[in-house]
Amino acid sequence: MKELVEVIAKSLVDNPDEVVVSEREDAKSIVVELRVAPSDMGKVIGKQGRIAKAIRAVVKAAASKIDKKVIVDIIDVD
Repeated sequence: MKELVEVIAKSLVDNPDEVVVSEREDAKSIVVELRVAPSDMGKVIGKQGRIAKAIRAVVKAAASKIDKKVIVDIIDVD
């Protein structure tokens, strides 16, 4: 999941070097944290959160194979 989110995010932002993706896993879920530069937050979230929802939908579809819940958190780098 980490690689998928990273590829999607780097293709959207102006500063792909500042994209950092980390992943935490427990028994029932995987939390993927996406960190981007503050200037790129709008590009990753999109109008009304449409791009963020689309990212989450793609990750959810990919996660259906592993039978775990995947949560994508979008965080700005300070």
